[in-house]
Amino acid sequence: MTIGSEEELERLKAIGRVCSLAREAMAAALRPGITTAELDAIGAAVLREHGARSAPQLTYNFPGATCISVNEEVAHGIPGERVIAAGDLVNIDVSAELDGVFADTGASYVVEGKDPRLAKLCRDGKRAMWEGIRAVRSGAPLGGVGDAIGAFAKKHGYTLLTNLASHGVGDSLHDEPSEISTWPDRSERRRIADGIVFTVEPFLSLGGKLAIDKTPSDGFTLLARPAAPTVQYEHTIVATPRGAVVVTL
Repeated sequence: MTIGSEEELERLKAIGRVCSLAREAMAAALRPGITTAELDAIGAAVLREHGARSAPQLTYNFPGATCISVNEEVAHGIPGERVIAAGDLVNIDVSAELDGVFADTGASYVVEGKDPRLAKLCRDGKRAMWEGIRAVRSGAPLGGVGDAIGAFAKKHGYTLLTNLASHGVGDSLHDEPSEISTWPDRSERRRIADGIVFTVEPFLSLGGKLAIDKTPSDGFTLLARPAAPTVQYEHTIVATPRGAVVVTL
């Protein structure tokens, strides 16, 4: 999607706000004893309240309104009977459609945990995302997003999953520009078009380098390999000459 009018921007901001409200409502409910299905129901209720529809369900017939990934899972976790425990690392990923426009957001949380490594990983995962967002500007190299995130990860001793990329969003859940690396990628030659809408979503890890399928029968859930705690933070942004406009705050 390329924003060409104030009306288009307002529609994008509207669905961005709904996604952020669902993410925050789910985060507020995170506690030991809640199941991922119960957490998903909270997000689904927020979407319904605002007339939005789950993008994973619309696009991929995903068996949940949102993606909830716990501990060894790094992305696309299926909500179900899994019970959240104290110390769990939980990723909440919300994407939805409203009036024909899509937005996407995500964040990771430690549930009543006291592991300083995980707390620091979450803080730095968010910082890595903002390093990428600050590299966004109309006309700038698209590869600058991954370069900025990669420099942060290297400086602080982290790895990045290099087969889960950012992506265009707006007209659909996965739009052009496709496969935007959130790691240094010398093959990236594109430049950021004015008004283009895309996500910035690095997967920062304590050793993981790739995401792999959990099981062939699952079809959705991904794990880090080598196995390691991994966080994801994601915002949907619009590129402008002055920088990024974030619509999922």
